Amino acid sequence: MSEKNKTTKDIQEALDKVRPMLQADGGDVELVSWDASTGTVQVQLMGMCVGCPMSQVTLKQGIEAEIKKAIPEVKEVISL
Repeated sequence: MSEKNKTTKDIQEALDKVRPMLQADGGDVELVSWDASTGTVQVQLMGMCVGCPMSQVTLKQGIEAEIKKAIPEVKEVISL
C-alpha cells in the first residue's frame, strides 16, 4: 500500500469516528481529496450539515481535530 493510500485510509477511519455524531443530527461527511503536498484534506458536508450555522464549528473542532489527532501530517481540513 502506498503512503498516500495509507493516509487516505487513515483519514477515512478518522471520519468514521465522527460520522455517528453527524448522522445523529441528520448530517454526514464524505472525503473528497487529500493533498499530501499541502497537508490539506477536503471534505463535503452533507444532509443537515449543509447550511447549518454551526457547520464551521463542527468542521474545525470536530472533524479537523479528529483527523489531525490521527494523522499529524494533516495541516487543515476544508469543506466544499
